Amino acid sequence: MHIIVDAQLINTEQTYRGAGVSVYSQELLTALGRRDDGLRVTAFANDTGFVCPGVDVRRTRWPTQRPLARIVWEQSALPLALARMEADLVHGLVNVLPLATTTPGVVTVHDLSFVRMPERFPAAKRWYLSKLCAWSVRRARRVIAVSGQTANDLVRFFAVDAHKVDVVYNGVAERFTPSDASVASFRSAQGLPERFLLYLGTLEPRKNLDRLIDAYATWRAQAAPGDRDIALVLAGAQGWFYETIYQQVQVLGLTSMVHFPGYVPAADLPDWYRAALAFVYPSLFEGFGMPVLEAMSCGTPVLCSRAPGIEEVAQDAALTFAPEETDDLVRALSAIVEDESLRADLRRRGPVHAAQFSWNRCAAETVDVYQRVC
Repeated sequence: MHIIVDAQLINTEQTYRGAGVSVYSQELLTALGRRDDGLRVTAFANDTGFVCPGVDVRRTRWPTQRPLARIVWEQSALPLALARMEADLVHGLVNVLPLATTTPGVVTVHDLSFVRMPERFPAAKRWYLSKLCAWSVRRARRVIAVSGQTANDLVRFFAVDAHKVDVVYNGVAERFTPSDASVASFRSAQGLPERFLLYLGTLEPRKNLDRLIDAYATWRAQAAPGDRDIALVLAGAQGWFYETIYQQVQVLGLTSMVHFPGYVPAADLPDWYRAALAFVYPSLFEGFGMPVLEAMSCGTPVLCSRAPGIEEVAQDAALTFAPEETDDLVRALSAIVEDESLRADLRRRGPVHAAQFSWNRCAAETVDVYQRVC
C-alpha cells in the first residue's frame, strides 16, 4: 500500500510554526517510518531540516512555506504527482485534501476553531480554513479527528456522516518524563524565579490569556505575603492580535511579575514544564490541548479550563475551571498554590494518565484507517 502524505506544514525552525500541527505531522510520520508492516509512505515537505527514516521525503521546489503558494501546490501540483506515482491513498495531515484527483483521501482535522470563534481569526485565514476544510472532509473517504470534540464539530458544522469519522488521539513524545535533575540550574540559566506558574503556547486571542492575567492580578492582591513572589510566565511565540496582552500587563503594573520568554525550542520543553510550580492552560477552545498532556507527562501539576477538547484530554488528572469565569480561575489559582497535597496528587496522576497517549498508538490507529479505505 503506497500512501502519499501532504506534510507541507512541517516546520523545524524555532518559531511558533514549529509547534501544534507541525509536531503532529513530524511525530506521526516518524512513528509510521518505524513500522515494519510493508507500508510505503512518501511525504511531500518543503522544510529542508526534516529527516524521517523509513519515509521517502520529497522536497517540493515551490515556496510552500508561503500560504498562497502552498494552497496552489496542494490543488494543482499534488494531484499531478498522485497520478504519476500511482498512489493508493493521499493523507492530508492538516485539514485539507487535494480536490482535483480520484485518489482516495484521508484528512486529519485538528479543530474547527475558525468556525466556532471566527472573530478571533484574520478574515483571509478564516475564509481559507472554512472553505477548504469543508470541501476536503466532503471529498475524503475517511476523516481523522484528533478528539471526540472535533468529531462532534465535524458532524455539527459540516454535516459530515459520523460513520466516516475516526477519532485518533495525538500522542506525547517519550522525552516528556518527570525528573528533578538540574531543575534549579535550569531556572537559574533562564533567569526564572524559584516559583512560577507557567503557560506555554502561542500568544493569540483564543488562548484566553487576558483572563489569566486578570485572575493572576486578583489572586496576587489577596494572596498570603509569602506567596506573592510567585511569578507568571507566558512562554510562546507571538501569533496574531497579541499586542493587548502586553498592554494589559503594563496597565495592571505587573511588568516585574509577568515574564515573556518568547518561543521555547521543542528540545527545551520538558525542562520548562518541570521547572514550574504548576502549568496553567486557560484556552477557550482546543481540538486536543497537547501542552496539557506534555505537562502531565512531566509530572507537573496542571490547571486547565473545562473547554471543549481540553477537558477530554485532561479528564480527572488536572484541576479545572470554567474558561469564561474569572472568579473560578482565581479560586483555582489559590488552590493550586496553597494546597501542597493537591499538587502532589496531580503530580502522581499526570504521568499515569498521559501514558495512555503515544505516537506509536496514533500511527497504528492511523494505519487502521488507511486499511479501511484501501
